[in-house]
Amino acid sequence: MRRFFLISLVSTTVGAGALLAGLDSASFPAQATAAGTEAARLISDAKAAGLAPLPSLPPVSDPSAQARVTLGRRLFYEARVSQDGNVSCSHCHQADLAASDGLPKSIGVFGKTNPRNAPSIFNAALQFKQHWRGDRESLEDQAEKSLLGPASFGNPDYSVPMATLKGVPGYAEAFADAFPGDKEPLTSKNWGAAIGAFERRLLTPGRFDAFLAGDEKALSATEQAGLRKFVDLGCAACHNGPGLGGTSFQKFGVVEDYWKETSSASPDKGRADVTKNDADLYVFKVPALRNVAKTGPYFHDGSVPDLPRAVRVMAKVQLGKDLTERESADIVAFLASLTGAAPAEFSPLEPFPSAPSGK
Repeated sequence: MRRFFLISLVSTTVGAGALLAGLDSASFPAQATAAGTEAARLISDAKAAGLAPLPSLPPVSDPSAQARVTLGRRLFYEARVSQDGNVSCSHCHQADLAASDGLPKSIGVFGKTNPRNAPSIFNAALQFKQHWRGDRESLEDQAEKSLLGPASFGNPDYSVPMATLKGVPGYAEAFADAFPGDKEPLTSKNWGAAIGAFERRLLTPGRFDAFLAGDEKALSATEQAGLRKFVDLGCAACHNGPGLGGTSFQKFGVVEDYWKETSSASPDKGRADVTKNDADLYVFKVPALRNVAKTGPYFHDGSVPDLPRAVRVMAKVQLGKDLTERESADIVAFLASLTGAAPAEFSPLEPFPSAPSGK
């Protein structure tokens, strides 16, 4: 799965005296040029390996399209549709944790534990499937089906949450504005469509994007060293595209047993539970690395609490490599450059008030 941690770094230490001996002031511009040339080469190599900046968001000019985004934003924070009235999408996707929840496995309705770690929904629109097992085809599909998740919203069928929304003054009009061509706009399908429209706006560009755009100073020397190893060792074979992952499936534990390495309680069959095909045993979606420094604990079961350890685990179970602290530190530094600020829109609107009791 997390095959991106392919690291083998050779470090050379030279004394400061040796660096400076015999150099006059005319030598320093040449050094700066060499450093700039290496950064430019790194940018070129990163792009050639398939890494890409986040796309620009097009403006939303159509009134009904904007109404869908606004409705989706409102629904994202709506907890009244859950069976205990406490769980909303934002329950597991929090702004200060890069739209994750900081738990090994998410806690949903009535305190039930979800089977896997909650992935960030920032930049999730760039991924070809949703969920660790790829059992949701799109953001819209995921949002709709979460209403029936036993440990998510816990509803027995779609009629229950839709009846709840119909009983809240303001939602009927909001759905009608967002889906003006629908005879019956307030439906579970449109719940998913609205939340999907909102989540597709949640991109988080950062320093890495500036670097790919040509700002050679956007990444530090250590971060650039980490990126160089990421590219040269083939990490981008799986972690590519603007999300640095999320576009393919991969077996977890190619060389060694992941479950043994992390002392995980029980193996997860992964995609095999979805396809019923033994070839998919222990296969998971390759996770996107955007904001990975803020989305621990790591892996589908949240079994590893910190990123340096996650780097070393992946190198060992996917490649059979034992990394040093320094080797993992450089790649971790690069991964931190993938952090972007939470979009301003990722915040709740004033909720529609509930209908007065008895009405």
